Amino acid sequence: MIRPWTRLQSIPLGDFKVFRLRKDLKRSPRTGRTHEFYVMDSVDWVNVVALTPDRQVVLVEQYRHGTDSVELEIPGGLMDPGETDPVQTAVRELREETGYTGVRARLIGEVLPNPAIQSNRTYTVLVEDCRCTHPVQFDQGEDIVTRLMPMDELPRLVASGRIRHCVVVAALYHFDLWQRGLKPTAADPVRSDAQGPDRCTPTSSSEGGFGEG
Repeated sequence: MIRPWTRLQSIPLGDFKVFRLRKDLKRSPRTGRTHEFYVMDSVDWVNVVALTPDRQVVLVEQYRHGTDSVELEIPGGLMDPGETDPVQTAVRELREETGYTGVRARLIGEVLPNPAIQSNRTYTVLVEDCRCTHPVQFDQGEDIVTRLMPMDELPRLVASGRIRHCVVVAALYHFDLWQRGLKPTAADPVRSDAQGPDRCTPTSSSEGGFGEG
């Protein structure tokens, strides 16, 4: 049986806005020897699978600085200070990044992004009956284009490498499990004042060569 390691010391090394870095000194329960480990602490993340009434998925394209590339993803972001409910964060991030709001929202998955060096969690929230009802509210460091894609196209986008962000792929797997009845079905209603008539028309899969592998 594998036992937890004893943490003897934890030294903060820096605060870098989206994560904090620390060095832990831990003792192995098997050998008794001590080793240094580096851990990134971050707030939890939330990804959103947003479906329109005609079962299209709301996707976003955005530039990613880590890989210096434009990636196709689902909406998502960090939980803000004071937010304790991933569903609340999901509804906010979806509205800010895409202008879309939905009628029902539910938590359908949770993963550890990289437990070897990170301490946070990533949640997947499904929001249904989404319509574009608000202007987008990008952060100053974001450039985002909203795309709509038929739900049945998601496996092809992952298989072709068009969608390759690992936590997005994990979120879509949780969505697949939910569709097959392997996830809870209860949903929380979204505030009624969030809904309204469609106010924007995002680019669909047939425009601009979107969806090509």
